[in-house]
Amino acid sequence: MAGQQPRELEAARLPGFLSVLQLADSGFPSGRYTLSYGLETLVRTGRLGTPASPSALAGILHDQLRLSVAPSDGVALACAHRAAGGTGVPDLDLVVRADERLTAVKLGREARTTSARTGRALLRTAQAALGQPAMAGYARLVESGRSPGNHAVVLGVLSACLDVPGLEAVAGELFAFCASWVAAAVRLAATDHVTAQALLRQAHPVIADAAVRAMDRQVSDISGCAPLLDVTAMRHEQSDLRLFAS
Repeated sequence: MAGQQPRELEAARLPGFLSVLQLADSGFPSGRYTLSYGLETLVRTGRLGTPASPSALAGILHDQLRLSVAPSDGVALACAHRAAGGTGVPDLDLVVRADERLTAVKLGREARTTSARTGRALLRTAQAALGQPAMAGYARLVESGRSPGNHAVVLGVLSACLDVPGLEAVAGELFAFCASWVAAAVRLAATDHVTAQALLRQAHPVIADAAVRAMDRQVSDISGCAPLLDVTAMRHEQSDLRLFAS
């Protein structure tokens, strides 16, 4: 590496960056487009107008990032990424502990089931399309039911295998959550496409701050505290008419 020219060094860093773009893309076949993260209930119960106030949407999105998604999925992803190490061969005991802890802090049934469902879809895609044999040991644990296979944990191990730096992996996952969230808001007629992009842009500093905070946390720090959002998400599974899976 010492003898490489600056342009070669820049090119060497690009595969990890491109992997973040691919994994965060809305077209990636993990099933995230089926999730509203409780937003559908907020819209259908009239708690948000149609269209909703941009400031109200931004407040909900930022709270969900800071208080729920980053300290739970973000920290779990960071732990799984560290467990994979620089070799891409994960410390499976640490990965499983992060996986189990993440399941435990997801209070709603839908949150748990959709996290595992999208995680397993990501795991299948990683093995079939991304050529990651180092995922095989973890995949066997998930397939045998010895590890839940949460999306964030699968992504943490996969990102390490793809040489994506940990901070970028966490930030990419938080961005993907936000992109999925604002897309759901558009489909629910809570906002329009232009406002959705403004909301996504406004979330950038929140994503950056939350990602940095998640990096040094341990498995015991995986948590989440957003009671109103949790209750709203739980009410979703009791709805007779649902457009989204969560």
